[in-house]
Amino acid sequence: MAVDGSAGSDHALEWALTAARLRKAPLRIVHVRQYAMPLADGPHMPTIDHRLDADPVIDRTRRALERRPELPPLDFAVVEGAPGRDVPRLGDGARLLVLGSRGRGGFASLLLGSKGLASAREAACPVVVVKPGDERAAGAAPRVVLGLDTFSPHDETIAFAFAEAALRGAVLRVVCAYPGPVLVYTATGDFVTSAEADAATAARYTELAGEQLAPFRERYPKVSVEREILPGDAAALLVEASGEAQLVVVGRHQSRMPLGRLMGSVTNAVLLHAKSAVAVVPSGPR
Repeated sequence: MAVDGSAGSDHALEWALTAARLRKAPLRIVHVRQYAMPLADGPHMPTIDHRLDADPVIDRTRRALERRPELPPLDFAVVEGAPGRDVPRLGDGARLLVLGSRGRGGFASLLLGSKGLASAREAACPVVVVKPGDERAAGAAPRVVLGLDTFSPHDETIAFAFAEAALRGAVLRVVCAYPGPVLVYTATGDFVTSAEADAATAARYTELAGEQLAPFRERYPKVSVEREILPGDAAALLVEASGEAQLVVVGRHQSRMPLGRLMGSVTNAVLLHAKSAVAVVPSGPR
């Protein structure tokens, strides 16, 4: 869990504490401190204590958690470096990296800062970006949303979504988009919608989704699954579904190309516009 003292970071910390308790795992709370030394010396320069054990962000976080009941095992650390480079590296060897969608340096109009985008694109483990004010209404049934790409499925992403739904006792809503409405070319040279072609496309996607989900439904028999095979834009459908979700799960490609890791347009759009927390799960090389 990366903290920076912002309100968004505090909100994400609560999400991370819950995730650690559900997994019965320790939680490491890290502040990546950007500047190790002042840029210049002089009588008007503030006195800064650069000892790693004298970090105000970590001290504040530690005090806020004192005497809290039912906390998972906690570990606090400070890293000297550049947040945009070093926050993604916190995921090395971790099961999950959690951070807020906006830090202290973000503008209020931006839903996701540069460190969040870099972490979602570069971290070696799944990254959860927690949005401010994403609490569900009291009494609402917990729900996890999975964005399923039937023609490029990622087992790692599907497995993460099922596991998260099982941990939370949540319904898993699987959203799969197909291009529609389907248009056909007529003898008069016009393109018209075809209900028959649209139904055939929906049936094909439904069949593929069922095949891809079947092994995970066997592995997690207690998870209730709702499938939605819908025409339209995948990103728009997932953003709409995020309004009633605790978490939206999407995949991220890993490539053998020199650029390394790729984040598709759907994942990027969901990160920017979803109303709930978003988990970005790295997949194997394509």
